[in-house]
Amino acid sequence: MRITGGSAKGQILKTIPGMSLRPTTDKVREAIFSMLLSIAGSWKRGLDLFAGSGALGIEALSRDMQWIDFVDQNKKCCQVIEENLKKTGFKDRSHIYCCSVNKALGFLDSCYDLIFIDPPYADRTLGQLIFEIGAKEIVSADTLILASHSSRSLLENQYDTLVKLKEKRYGDTCISIYRKEVTY
Repeated sequence: MRITGGSAKGQILKTIPGMSLRPTTDKVREAIFSMLLSIAGSWKRGLDLFAGSGALGIEALSRDMQWIDFVDQNKKCCQVIEENLKKTGFKDRSHIYCCSVNKALGFLDSCYDLIFIDPPYADRTLGQLIFEIGAKEIVSADTLILASHSSRSLLENQYDTLVKLKEKRYGDTCISIYRKEVTY
């Protein structure tokens, strides 16, 4: 798995062999950032939930994001994220929370420009999680929420104030991007 763009382009990231992780492929990550750039050009602060190897957040750091908070409850994943951050030189622009997503959402209070949600495909609570995140103060009117999910488990077009802006399928992976609905 390689970084596909930015200052760390081409660097190979470590993954955890034998675990039931589903790392986002290079091709899909490249497509994700192409989609994101068509919506908004820059982000300062990001959140990578169910981070796994940290590939999505590290890709964002490589593409000039200033800060990323990583959340994963698996200690091996947290160790791999730390190794990947050291290897790419982004350790000083990030923090790793080795806890459940629900626990992290209980104490995180920074407003994020970009939130990645990439749970295991077997997790059937993604829609509820998007709904809950939309009600948190970590989401502003400009926050983009990117959810990666199985193309067999489609998400709603709207979760309360969050509206789907785009959805693209890449094989079994589907990417849905949400933003708060602007009301005047």
